[in-house]
Amino acid sequence: MSSLTNRKINLIQATSINMIDMVGIGPFVVMPFVVAQFNTGLFIWAWIFGAFTAFADAMIWSELGAKYPLAGGTYNFHRIAFGEKGGRLMSFLFVWQTSIQAPLVVASAAIGFAQYLTYLVPLELWQQKMVSGGLVILVFILLYRKIETIGKISVIMGSIVVLTITWIIISGLLAQQHPVKILPAGNESFFTLAFWAAVGQASVKTVYAYLGYYNVCHLGGEIKQPGTNIPRSIFISIFGISVLYLLMNISVMGVMPWQSVKEEDKYLVSTFMQTIYGAKAGVLVTVLILCIAFSSLFAVVLGYSRVPYAAASDGNFFTVFSKLHPTKNFPYISLLVLCGLGLIFSLLFRLSDVISSILAMRILVQFIGQGVGVVLLRKKYGNKELPFKMWAYPLPVLLSVMVWLFLFVSTGWFALWGSVIALAGIAAYFIKSRYFEKLPAQS
Repeated sequence: MSSLTNRKINLIQATSINMIDMVGIGPFVVMPFVVAQFNTGLFIWAWIFGAFTAFADAMIWSELGAKYPLAGGTYNFHRIAFGEKGGRLMSFLFVWQTSIQAPLVVASAAIGFAQYLTYLVPLELWQQKMVSGGLVILVFILLYRKIETIGKISVIMGSIVVLTITWIIISGLLAQQHPVKILPAGNESFFTLAFWAAVGQASVKTVYAYLGYYNVCHLGGEIKQPGTNIPRSIFISIFGISVLYLLMNISVMGVMPWQSVKEEDKYLVSTFMQTIYGAKAGVLVTVLILCIAFSSLFAVVLGYSRVPYAAASDGNFFTVFSKLHPTKNFPYISLLVLCGLGLIFSLLFRLSDVISSILAMRILVQFIGQGVGVVLLRKKYGNKELPFKMWAYPLPVLLSVMVWLFLFVSTGWFALWGSVIALAGIAAYFIKSRYFEKLPAQS
């Protein structure tokens, strides 16, 4: 069988892939929701909390990704960290939940794109669904090619992301009408239940907007000099996007009064640009936001299509997913199935529910699981041969697990949904192990 270790993606391309995954439609559609959660105007702290969550978790991803640069990311981290029996179960659970939540991620980007398009063109619900479905099909066609071509496309898309947000930031800073509140005033305080409840509710959405900083780990087998380029691409993308997000919020909300923003104001950024420059600018920025949303969908599908491939190659998923294209050397069956399910989900679900479901499903098996996994690997192998060693270990792990548990509870009843999916995965694993093919031993 062919191996997916064609290392063609350099640091710039890897960082671009992360960044366009992070910035999709997310920050634009969740901004009004976040502002509306705070009756004190302290919404900026939900974005700061999201950045803190990403930086703490990035320590774990960087250490694991640099040491084990393999296609599939978390699948291989779990397989190696939890030992023979535990590794089989945890890696199976990751592929199990990925087979559901990855198409949901695809659907969220496609649905968000179609909704934002209604700023330009009035669309009925069924027409929005046709747009979201067609977008998934277009991404599939673009990704059906060699990886080095994809790397070049990603740099172009990443440039559009940075230039668009920079334009929004500069425009708002030059037209500021009032300051954005950063510190409590009067009887307000950071140490109140109301403040942290608002942070919890809003951060479910801001963390969603940051997710994707680790996408390069799913492409580990295709990254040049992975020991250094994987950690660098992760931290560069988080730092760059955090600065852009914070400045964009200060810029937009320094023009738009936060008291008037409602959860349903889905065109907030377009309205902001229209307020400053007029209707044509509102149209232009909307077109650019749609380009960003499309770019993010492109990066998401690229990364996640490697996960079922990695599991199938290891004998821990359906064999058909291990097939590579005979001439272009990419996992085309995995890509086809992921896009097919994403197409179906984009036609069935609503955006707000999809976002909460995505985060709830990832937290237990993927994020908290990796925190435990990196501790197990340190105990087993030490840290002498690690290409990247997280700073102040084990503090980042402890902080990361605590933050993920806080966010898990904050998703509300979606936390129950995530737990049910995990329990169903455990049941499926034991049924498969007992009544179907025997899982092969780890190498």
